[in-house]
Amino acid sequence: MISSVFGKTKPINYIILLSVLFIIYWTVNLYLFEQTYSLTDWIWKSTALGFLLFTLFIVNFVVKRNQITASSTYAILFFTLFIAFFPEVLQDTDAIFCGFFISLAFRKIISLRTLRNIKLKLFDASLWIVVASLFYDWALLFLILVFISIYMYEPKNFRNWLVPVVATATASLLLYTVLTLFDNTGYLTAHYSYKLEINPRILYSETHGIKILAYIVLVLVTGLFAFAKIGKLGMGRLLSMRLVVLCFIIGLLVTTLVTSGNTYPIFITFFPGATLVTKYVETIKRIKLREVFLILGIVIPVITWIAQHVVN
Repeated sequence: MISSVFGKTKPINYIILLSVLFIIYWTVNLYLFEQTYSLTDWIWKSTALGFLLFTLFIVNFVVKRNQITASSTYAILFFTLFIAFFPEVLQDTDAIFCGFFISLAFRKIISLRTLRNIKLKLFDASLWIVVASLFYDWALLFLILVFISIYMYEPKNFRNWLVPVVATATASLLLYTVLTLFDNTGYLTAHYSYKLEINPRILYSETHGIKILAYIVLVLVTGLFAFAKIGKLGMGRLLSMRLVVLCFIIGLLVTTLVTSGNTYPIFITFFPGATLVTKYVETIKRIKLREVFLILGIVIPVITWIAQHVVN
């Protein structure tokens, strides 16, 4: 039943998932953690919701346009389920904004497979990553993915290697100019203050830590099974899948390094994570087995939600 619905791209699928995200978002921010907001907070939270909903469309566009997955809505289904599994991430507007701009950057990176307008795509991807770093400083690590993509697709053109550097310098200069106008240049040294510390929630927060470990195991195991079964794909698609894996790994690295309070950077891994799980689901040939996997994918976040926020 579930596979027959989300195994296709119907308008009703988007309506269902957008509605679920809308309900979860306001439930978390208004009732689950019982916070009060000023008018400015309401505007900021509403803006973050808009970016979150638009991220859903970006995820769907990227995986379909670049033929990473089949023509289905599994990717955005799992993206939504991961959010339901980690409802606390919706408190962190920085995670939502950072994830949005990382998704835009990844869209440009993954489209390099066409080998058209490479320099422009590299520039755009680097620029979006710098913008994402305004919310999480460690997001600059995603520039590694830009350089890896250059190595994969067109390493012999030396000017390609300079594009991310130029884009980063351009964005930095624009940012410095704006901050100078507002007499706030101290923001740069205050925000980009890198410390090699591990996020304590991953190791010491019992509930959140266990959920993160379970999530990582799920994505990596299903990703390995997917790679084992898609060996017959063309090299172009295999390269795209490798970039998805690298995006997930870098996202995990950022998650471990962002240590400021009330932050949930695990959100930025949901896009590549959902893509890897989707690839695994598409390799399941037995309909009943696929249905069981999808049912568990829906039931587990619900049970976790009840156990964590209703029973307790």
